[in-house]
Amino acid sequence: MTPRQLIEKAFSITKNAYCPYSHYRVGAALLTASNDIFEGVNMENASYGLTICAERTAFSSAISAGHTQFKAIAIVSDCQPSSTCPTPFPCGACRQVMAEFCPADFPIYLATVNNLDAFEETCLGTLLPNTFKMKNGA
Repeated sequence: MTPRQLIEKAFSITKNAYCPYSHYRVGAALLTASNDIFEGVNMENASYGLTICAERTAFSSAISAGHTQFKAIAIVSDCQPSSTCPTPFPCGACRQVMAEFCPADFPIYLATVNNLDAFEETCLGTLLPNTFKMKNGA
C-alpha cells in the first residue's frame, strides 16, 4: 500500500467524525503488519476530556481485533476548502499510544483535504523523542 492510498483511506472516513463543537473532522487509517487497515475518526464530547482522537480510535479497533504490529498510519483533517487548515499532527496522548506498539521509525503521513497530494511524512521518533516505555512489564 502506498502512502497516497493510505491517505485516501483516512480521508474517506473523515465524513464519519463526530465533531459538533470544533467542526474539525479527522480520519485515520492504520496499516497493520498483516496489511489490514483499521480506520478511526475523532469523537468529541460535551465534556472535552472525554473526546477521543481518530488515531486512538484506529489503534483501539486494531488491537480489539488482535493486531499489535503496525506498518504506518495516515491522518487527514477535513477542512473547508477556503479555510487555512493546520496539519493534523497527533496530540501527545496519541503519540504515547503509538509508542506503546510502534518503533521510532514508524511512518506517519499527514494531510489535509485541501491538498492530499502535498502530504507530510514524519516518523514517531521525530514527533516523540526520548519515548517513555516500560521494559518487560516493569
